[in-house]
Amino acid sequence: MKETKLAELMQQMTTEEKIGQLTQIKGDAFFSHQPNTGPKTHDLVLTESQLWQVGSLLNVAGYQKVKQMQDAYLAHSRLSIPLLFMGDVIHGYQTVFPIPLLQGCSWNPELVAKCAYISALESGYAGIQVNFSPMVDLVRDSRWGRVLEATGGEDPYLASLYGASMVEAYHQAGMACCAKHFIAYGAVESGMDYQFVDISRRELFSYYLPPFQSCIQAGVDLVMTAFTTFEGIPCTVHPWLLNALLRQKLDFQGILISDYSSLVETIAHGYSSSSKEAAFYGISSTLDIEMMSDCYLSSLSFLFDSGFVNKKLLDESVWRILSLKNRLGLFENPYGLANEEKEKHFILSAENLKTARLFSSESFVLLENKHHLLPLTSQSKIALIGPYADNQGISGAWSIYNEKNQNTVTIKQAFLERNLDFLYAKGSSVLPEEEINFILSMEGNSPISPSPSSTLQEMQQEAIEVANQSDVIVLALGEHYKQSGEGASRSMIDLPSIQLDLLRLLSSLGKPIVVLLFSGRPLALKEVVPYLDALLWVGFPGTEGGHAIGDVLFGDVNPSGRLTMSFPQTTGQNPLYYNHYSTGRPADQHSPYRYTARFQDIPPKPFYPFGYGLSYAEFEYKALTLSKTTLSLDLEKNDSLTVSITVKNSSSIAGKETIQLYIQDCFASVVRPVKELKHFQKVYFAPDEEKKISFTVTLSDLMFWNQDLAYIVEPGEFKVFVGRNSEDTLEAKFVVSPMSN
Repeated sequence: MKETKLAELMQQMTTEEKIGQLTQIKGDAFFSHQPNTGPKTHDLVLTESQLWQVGSLLNVAGYQKVKQMQDAYLAHSRLSIPLLFMGDVIHGYQTVFPIPLLQGCSWNPELVAKCAYISALESGYAGIQVNFSPMVDLVRDSRWGRVLEATGGEDPYLASLYGASMVEAYHQAGMACCAKHFIAYGAVESGMDYQFVDISRRELFSYYLPPFQSCIQAGVDLVMTAFTTFEGIPCTVHPWLLNALLRQKLDFQGILISDYSSLVETIAHGYSSSSKEAAFYGISSTLDIEMMSDCYLSSLSFLFDSGFVNKKLLDESVWRILSLKNRLGLFENPYGLANEEKEKHFILSAENLKTARLFSSESFVLLENKHHLLPLTSQSKIALIGPYADNQGISGAWSIYNEKNQNTVTIKQAFLERNLDFLYAKGSSVLPEEEINFILSMEGNSPISPSPSSTLQEMQQEAIEVANQSDVIVLALGEHYKQSGEGASRSMIDLPSIQLDLLRLLSSLGKPIVVLLFSGRPLALKEVVPYLDALLWVGFPGTEGGHAIGDVLFGDVNPSGRLTMSFPQTTGQNPLYYNHYSTGRPADQHSPYRYTARFQDIPPKPFYPFGYGLSYAEFEYKALTLSKTTLSLDLEKNDSLTVSITVKNSSSIAGKETIQLYIQDCFASVVRPVKELKHFQKVYFAPDEEKKISFTVTLSDLMFWNQDLAYIVEPGEFKVFVGRNSEDTLEAKFVVSPMSN
């Protein structure tokens, strides 16, 4: 539709119809609709007219369902303005890919983009038109359950790369997308979901803003606000954040949408005193769509009629919403990408499953491999044990369109397909029944049925018998998938004690043990590692998880994942991140001293650092060189230097190595991080192959936000680090010289 026609359409809309466009509800309203009582969705009761004026629906999928709802809506809509169908396709629709945190460990933006593209097509053919992805929150505290959604982990550079690549992939597929959550949601105090946030504006600009800026530059269509506060004001109605920063400074022209009922929750925050006040703050801050609460529906008409709010704000919001519907072609084809035939044949296609299998295997992180236990040989007699050994619940908390996981390949199934010589025993449950039922009760779900008559002692005894008949134990352990995700903060991030007991028991048998670790977050593994010989972190790997695990265990794929989030020594070490500031009394790893920045009872380093990961191959780093040691501060000249290093695969096994470059600004007008990731290359090496790897460092890599929130480079001394992770590096120095008069 031409813009002139769109403008004419908007002129025909009543105030109530415009307000309806600003409202998003769940699709169950269309199914629970009773003419005499009014349709109900969640805690909202809509009038008959309101139902047929809402602008968008949440998490409705399936061609027939979407068509039925859109047709019913258009039949009642006075101006035939189509609905927008939005949904959370966080890491796959029916083909479920690894959780985003694990995806990021691939250090492969192209592969991340490919899976986003497949996810967009699968869900698009099922009727979803807008995806609430990418999630680009920076995460530093693994107690927070939503770290599983953060593709970039604790690093703003990675989050920016991944976010932009996903936006471009969604657009390539023809789907609109939404960057979330604006802003600093990952900085919640004590890692507790929905808790308040207290950071400086300079911290905001330096770490939390870049991924959103990258997504906006890539053309992201929507931005979702965070549940939390910033500077004491809820983000959903923060005038400086949303209007001055996002709209004006970053020039975001798209749609701002609240998170689930976060507008009405400004009352619980103690900021808004009523729905009317919440609506006033929301529309004044240019919040376009209210998700799953009725402040706009109940109050905007009054605010406009009373002159408290200029209707120009309403028109601007409606125009942004109608413009998106128009860009998606919904006025000509209200079903968007929805296609019944493609829904049947593309979803869970062999090619999609092949990509999922490849992605999972490339994302896994090998954390331990004592005495080169892995890869295993298919001739070994294996004891496959553990609550995740034959468990389809390995897709993670956001696999909401494939909740039953009936297509998920378990480890046991993959072993059977390989015709391996193995015995299986469960050994224990993921959690004791009372703990699982408590988690389920928090969601309002029914408790699980009591287990069969076998007791924990009997399961452990069966595991011992199986292990005694085997050469090696493959033990599949981890947290329950409902222990991570939204609303799943944990005060202790240890392996469940029931599983640690099983590990200790099996370790006493003297057999080599490979642990496969399932989790949606970094866990505290200090008490776990002494009892095992090899440790592969597989996160929640998705539909093809069992196949991918088999590929890595038996050497069909050499693991190349590298951590994007540090693993702590203990829970109490959180928040933990590699790019921290130094203190006046920095700790020395090798020389303990009381009066330094350290805990008394643990080393002052992560258990596994950012960027860490092992390979079946062995890589040597040597000969770090700089093309010159002085850069000119002339920004117009944009001077640069080349950093080179020689990397050799000193083994007979081919593999991929991720070479990482970090920079430290040694002295500046504000304290700078001890190091920051600036570049990386993921490179394939044949056996015994040696390569010279080069990076270009420019002044833009050295810029930072100073105390006046100016983005600058200062002259002075810099260090450059290149290596296999954030701690194991070679080091060189260069200087930035002041400009001469």
